[in-house]
Amino acid sequence: MPRVFTALAVLLLLAGCQTATPNTAPLIPTLPPVALTDLSIVTGQTVFVPAYAEIFYGSDDDTLPLTTTLAIHNADPRHTIVVSSIRYYDTDGTLVREYVETPIELKPMATTAIVVEPPTTSGGWGTNFLVEWGAETPVYAPVIEAVMVSRQGTEGVSFISEGRVHDGNHALRSARL
Repeated sequence: MPRVFTALAVLLLLAGCQTATPNTAPLIPTLPPVALTDLSIVTGQTVFVPAYAEIFYGSDDDTLPLTTTLAIHNADPRHTIVVSSIRYYDTDGTLVREYVETPIELKPMATTAIVVEPPTTSGGWGTNFLVEWGAETPVYAPVIEAVMVSRQGTEGVSFISEGRVHDGNHALRSARL
């Protein structure tokens, strides 16, 4: 009888140590595309969001890979915003990827996200996003942030990096909007 309990305890412990299955969700949820020629954009911003594909720890340049989620929250309860560009840059400032092929519409109070998972550490430790958005009417600015997470065994690390306005009212000058 004690052997049965021991075997059951070992099986439960081993089951708890399994690694999570990879996320098979699309990099950006399917949102309605928008034809910018049909819009009259009056406000918008370019937002800089610092992010990290890996962080240093210990000595000897040891790094911990991170999963980065860029979240864009439309904070306006009544008006839609249009996201026209999400660009991901590496540590050297080189464009790695443009995530928006066609501008997307983000309904009031809606959120969209992009997930950059390890081993996609091609960006290095100091990656960045530039997000361009606009609206046809004055709106509350969206909340744009990067959430970095890593887990190894029973330990984990997570932190948030808030976006900073890089350029206000870019929509009035930008060729993209």
